[in-house]
Order: sequence, then structure tokens, then C-alpha cells
Amino acid sequence: MSETFLVTGNCGYVGAVMTGFLKAHGHRVIGLDCGLYRGGFPDFEPVVDQQVTKDIRQVNEADFDGVDVVVHLAALSNDPLGELAPTLTRDINTEASLRAAAFAKRAGVGRFLFASSCSIYGVAATEHAIDESGQLSPATEYARSKVDVEAGLAALADRNFHPVFLRNATVYGDSPCLRLDLVVNNLTAAGFTNGQVVVLSDGSPWRPILHVEDMARAFLAAARAPVEVIHGQAYNVGQNRENYQVREIAQAVQEALPQCTVEIRATSSPDERTYRVDFGKIAQQLPAFNPQWTLRLGIEQLIHRFRHIDLQPEQAQSPQYYRVRWIRQLIEQGCLDRNLFLSA
Repeated sequence: MSETFLVTGNCGYVGAVMTGFLKAHGHRVIGLDCGLYRGGFPDFEPVVDQQVTKDIRQVNEADFDGVDVVVHLAALSNDPLGELAPTLTRDINTEASLRAAAFAKRAGVGRFLFASSCSIYGVAATEHAIDESGQLSPATEYARSKVDVEAGLAALADRNFHPVFLRNATVYGDSPCLRLDLVVNNLTAAGFTNGQVVVLSDGSPWRPILHVEDMARAFLAAARAPVEVIHGQAYNVGQNRENYQVREIAQAVQEALPQCTVEIRATSSPDERTYRVDFGKIAQQLPAFNPQWTLRLGIEQLIHRFRHIDLQPEQAQSPQYYRVRWIRQLIEQGCLDRNLFLSA
């Protein structure tokens, strides 16, 4: 059955893939995005039936009229960016998200699929993989915002409004709006352009990873599952076999690019974020989530993209591929005000 999806943040790295995936599976898709990152990709055209250009802080109930499912991606989208503007991270990621959810509920939206994050586990013991019942130890403003939104959405849940918390692993892979500030993408770009992968730690921290297309698969599975299964549920999104230590990711890049070298800088400041994640619940409760990608396949996909665009070392450092650099550039150019609203 075709439903109407509203995807917030549809012009970002994940959203650009998510909307195309939902369209390909027969759904009507409305995109809602302020255009913050679209300027870095002038040739990008959203694959949607309708595009609404609006900041998530400015939505109202009418924006959700006729919508069956909300896929909520819009946010200041990583740890460094969250620390750049902590107050605004709370305003955008937490308060605006919960206002949007309240409007969606009043408009009669049935499902609200929230893009949460495995980063909410923070510094987790590595002897055993952590499941959805594990202790939450958010170590950054970004991760804390995810915890707060989950709690707020749970309070809004009722027999007609069904929030789902999709705790995504660290995303990687190609996208029309590519990012290179994600661990797999970053290390692959470094190996491709410089012939050297540098790990700025001892490489021991654990990271669960998730291909961006498989993330879209998880959201579609949650949208189609019976409401009694998904109502108010949290799901770690990923695969058990896709938990890696950072040095293992670097080694996988080297295997795909044999000419490059790997340097582990164990004397650098340690990365205290480390967590292995158990993905058994989503595999059991959402069998329609059938991930297709592995680390090696994702690295090969990225290399193919880099070859296609002839990615050069200086280009790989361009602000368009890095969230914090892009925001700082827009501020310096006067395109963003102090509250991160785009200038008219």
C-alpha cells in the first residue's frame, strides 16, 4: 500500500538516499529541508513529489496534513557540530524535534520514525555487545539530544501515535550529498587521495557501522511493520557482523587500496567513545530489514565514486564534505546568522 512519507532533512547525506529509496518502493514522498547543505551540491535535485523549504524550527501543523509517516532526520548532525553550538543543538535537535512531533500527532500522523544513534551508549564496556536495554551514557551534546528526544517522543505516544526510535550505527557509503567526516568515508578518501590512512588513536575503539542504503531499509521496515510490534520501541540499526575496531576499518581500506599505507598514531589523544552493539532485536522483530551491504562493499562503492569524480587531495578537504567546516564557511560568508538561520 502506498503511503505518504514526510522526510525532514531530505537534502542531507542520509535524506538524499532515503527519499530515493522510499520513492523506488512506491511511496509518495514530501521533503522538508531548510537547504543548509544543498549549496555544497548545486547539481543535486531531491527525488521527491513535493519539496518544502523550511527550517525544522519553523514547521507548523499544516506541514503534516495528509502525512502517514514522518521520517525525522533533520538535526545538527554529528558530535563536533553539536559542540560548536551546544545551545542551538538543544534548540534544533531537541526542542524543534519535539514540537514537530507534537504537530505531527495533532495532524493525525500515525508513525514518527526518529533517527536516533548508537552514540547514546557513549563509553560502553566492550566485553559484551550492548542491546537496547543497556545503559545510556551520552558523552556529547549531540548524543544527549537523541536521548532527550526519545524520552519526549515516548511521552507523546498513544493508541494513535506510534513513535519508533531507530538507533543507527555510524553511517557510511555513497550519497548524492556526500560526507567525508564519517569514519569509513574519511579513511577511504584519505587512502584514495593521499595513499595513507592515518588513525589518530591507537585504533582500538569499537564502532558499529551501517551503510546509508541499509539505514533506509530499516526505516521502511519500521514503517511497514504492524503497529503493535513497533509502538514506542527502540531498535539498534545495523548488523552484528558490522562491529569493527577503527584499526580494522583502516586495514579494510588498505586491502581495497593495496598501494596505501596505514599509520596508527597511538600517542594521539585517545578516543574514549567505544561501543559494540547488539543488533539482534531488529533482526528478530523487523525481518523485512534485510541489509545488503558490508564494509568491504561500501569501501569499493566509495572508491568507484572517487574515481568517477577524480577526487583530488585538495578537493577531499573541501568544506562541502565536512559539516563543521561548511557551517563555519557559511557564517564567515554572512549566509548564516548567529542562530544558524539562512539569510534571505
